Amino acid sequence: MYWKDDNISWNRDEFCGIKEIHLPAEKVWKPDLTIEEMTEKDKALPSPYLLIKSNGMIIRRDDMLVVSTCTMEVYSFPFDYQSCTLSLKSIIHSDRHIMLEAGAESELTTMWSKEMMRTQSEWLFIDMKIDNKTADNFGINQSMLVYTINMKRRSALYVANFLVPILFFFCLDLASFLISDSGGEKLGFKVTVLLAVTVMQLLLNEILPSSSERIPLIAVYCIGMFGLMMLSLMETILVMHLMEKDSKDQSLSEDCGDKPGKVSFHNCCRDVKKLTPFCHIGDVFSGETPSGLLPVAKEDSSRHLTEESHASDELSEAVKALTLLLSNREEERMPGYWTRVAKTINKVFFIFYVIAASMFLLCLFFIW
Repeated sequence: MYWKDDNISWNRDEFCGIKEIHLPAEKVWKPDLTIEEMTEKDKALPSPYLLIKSNGMIIRRDDMLVVSTCTMEVYSFPFDYQSCTLSLKSIIHSDRHIMLEAGAESELTTMWSKEMMRTQSEWLFIDMKIDNKTADNFGINQSMLVYTINMKRRSALYVANFLVPILFFFCLDLASFLISDSGGEKLGFKVTVLLAVTVMQLLLNEILPSSSERIPLIAVYCIGMFGLMMLSLMETILVMHLMEKDSKDQSLSEDCGDKPGKVSFHNCCRDVKKLTPFCHIGDVFSGETPSGLLPVAKEDSSRHLTEESHASDELSEAVKALTLLLSNREEERMPGYWTRVAKTINKVFFIFYVIAASMFLLCLFFIW
């Protein structure tokens, strides 16, 4: 900080060529400057001396520890840019007595600031802009020097520790569609993934500033992922309910004393007896003697041909009956109505799930 006072200038040729002198700071008048955004008293010790040049220029250099506040816009967190201001002005003097001017241009000030910074922690310094303004302070116009500091947040850590794990949880939920719906493993797996996302939301509540007026995009990201996984869980519950309903409603037909899925010729023959009285023809294939079917006495050739023709007709009817019975058995093995509906719902929802998640992530990506 420097200012000029013509009352203390001198001709250096008259004073042995002295260009500048150092005086105690309390011996010279100093402007009453303050930082408008300062929230705590400066704890750094002021410089005890001033530098006075022969042309009346007074230079004072003080190191200040400024604790300031600024409104943060975290809508794009963690890819957000922030701008904080430091406004220097006089406490009581108007612009007729004190006129503040910047000592250097914005580009030079930015370069000096980057050279002076040792660590930047979470924030990355971009630039600093300087503006001269005149503020109306209760009817008094005061000169004001406003330093605008632009910075952006380092987002790599938040992406690695928060955004990517939630995306991995979503991929696990997507892979759970390959698990069979017959058991409860799929339902338990989805509930576990949903609880993991809930824990991530609790962590977000701790790291996210609450000064923004709009809902941050990262919160929308978490809510959207949570909503999709919840819909997936509800769809799994519906599919399991339909399959359970189908297993209860499906009537179990008698399998003639054998295990389901195994049909023997003799057991089926007993079902065919209800359809035709000549089922004993089927026993021919099992090695039994068809004594009751063939005529015992062969009187003449014409009657023998008639009996053979009649036996062949009965045999064809028995084969047709067996074919009908086996087809009915195959129909019983097919999944029931509700099972087919559940599988259709599962396929349709999987396509919807992938498309909705892709569109949601693309929209967030372009907004961010």
